[in-house]
Amino acid sequence: MRAFVITKYKEPLREAEVAEPTVGERDVLVQVHAAGLNQLDEKIRLGEFKQILPYKLQLVLGNDVAGTVLSVGEKVTGFKPGDEVYSRPHQDRMGTFAERIAIAEEDLALKPRSASMEEAGSLPLVALTAWQALVEQGKVRQGQKVLIHAGAGGVGSIAIQLAKHLGATVATTASSSNAGFVRGLGADVVIDYVTQDFEQLLSGYDLVLDSLGGDNLHKSLRILKPGGKVIGIAGPPDPAFARAAGLNPILRLAITGLSSKVRKQARKLGVSYEFLFMRASGDQLRQISALVDAGILRPIVGKVFTFVEAPEALQSLAAGGYRGKAVLTVTN
Repeated sequence: MRAFVITKYKEPLREAEVAEPTVGERDVLVQVHAAGLNQLDEKIRLGEFKQILPYKLQLVLGNDVAGTVLSVGEKVTGFKPGDEVYSRPHQDRMGTFAERIAIAEEDLALKPRSASMEEAGSLPLVALTAWQALVEQGKVRQGQKVLIHAGAGGVGSIAIQLAKHLGATVATTASSSNAGFVRGLGADVVIDYVTQDFEQLLSGYDLVLDSLGGDNLHKSLRILKPGGKVIGIAGPPDPAFARAAGLNPILRLAITGLSSKVRKQARKLGVSYEFLFMRASGDQLRQISALVDAGILRPIVGKVFTFVEAPEALQSLAAGGYRGKAVLTVTN
């Protein structure tokens, strides 16, 4: 079947013929109709995770999918051929930039009925990231104050909507041209990151979702109230991540060192920092589907590329210029 692969880190995606997926007894074979494009795909291509996520090359990229069930393994009970589904496959089984993919049943959900394939394909990774940051780790409650950086982006545009649904007062950073857009998603406070400094304007926040890292992360710690928390999805990874990933002692020690500065700063301020590396979850996607069908969450598809445009589409992530997510459509 056709797929887009990398055979060496830092080289462009290229089209290749690859073997058909192997379908295990608890797997579902999905015909890919749409595949979301994520910064994670580009970081994997560049080899940024090769020490902690050692993939075997050649590797089919792609971490979001929406499509139709073709067949199911003998022990699958929740899906049947013809079902319209979506998923963020487990990190060890990525490969949605292809015509077909086998996905574990536990990582799969029926797509929102009200969403197109392109909209559903844009959702899994960013919606699961927002859910795990705000609901699981952040435990956002009614009346809290939440700052979401890069509100017009893939994660930010979903996180704003979810935080508002959870009852928070939501601030976000965005360009002036996107101010109206993020307000339309539910943002109460919009900081123009070009002309304004959010650290000078915000204080007493309960939670920050940081997708930028670096100095932005350190400044985010300083706007929290005592006991507040920053959840980072751009790094640096923390010891809890290293333990959960089952990394060897040397890598665990190295990762502890990477985040030591920010964790020390957080302790001095009486706040905390946690790293989030989103995991696959069909159960959470079912809850997300319900929110989409109820009109609470709206997928944001900023640009659609054809399958053959995959290399250019992945490169376009660095330039940005569109809101929400970019999506590949796969015609068969």
